[in-house]
Amino acid sequence: MSEFRYYRPNAFPPVVKNLIIINALVFLAQIVVDRQIGITELFALYPVDLPDFKPYQLITHMFTHAPNNFFHILFNMLILWMFGRVLENVWGGKRFLIFYLVSGLGAAVCHLLVQHLRYDPELIRQINIALMRGDEFLARELYAQAGFLASAVGASGAIMGVMAAFAYLFPNTELFIMFIPIPIKAKWAVIGYVAIDLFGGFSNLRGDNIAHFAHLGGALTGFILVLIWNKTNKKTFY
Repeated sequence: MSEFRYYRPNAFPPVVKNLIIINALVFLAQIVVDRQIGITELFALYPVDLPDFKPYQLITHMFTHAPNNFFHILFNMLILWMFGRVLENVWGGKRFLIFYLVSGLGAAVCHLLVQHLRYDPELIRQINIALMRGDEFLARELYAQAGFLASAVGASGAIMGVMAAFAYLFPNTELFIMFIPIPIKAKWAVIGYVAIDLFGGFSNLRGDNIAHFAHLGGALTGFILVLIWNKTNKKTFY
């Protein structure tokens, strides 16, 4: 006699829950004691060409968000809960945590690589000369051109990996996206986000403070990882 047991998916599985709690606690600490301790500066990911870069930042930047932008962390944690809980219920906590961290690391490596390729020692020299002469206006103008010097914070790279995996495993799931009156399938929504980041990354618009290549690196890492994990059962789509 066969026995059937109904498994009820967890609406708030433990790994997703703890990731959200950690991000929320770090964000709260940034708001309360950032001026005294400088948490954002310590945890942010700096370009490898600058002395401010530290290896531990590859992990800490994933749990740090812009303290003056509540919507940054709100959007990331909402997406983590929406899609991450589904993946954790399918994979289990251990595999999902590995996936999340690897996607975040892939995002960081991609971001750092692009920063390194864009690094311009001559522009850095001009900024230092301007600072030595006390010309702060010129230094700010030059620094605005050097977007590659900016540090990066946020879980967005890992989140893009989660979105890519969800779109691969559940491609025809219909999503309702803000300001769009019709449902969009997950595969088209994620492709749209990737296209936006490709445009933003290569257009290099002045004043754009989004780490587009971190997003792209996270999405690519997540897609490759789930492709490898699913290679023995290529026809499995949920």
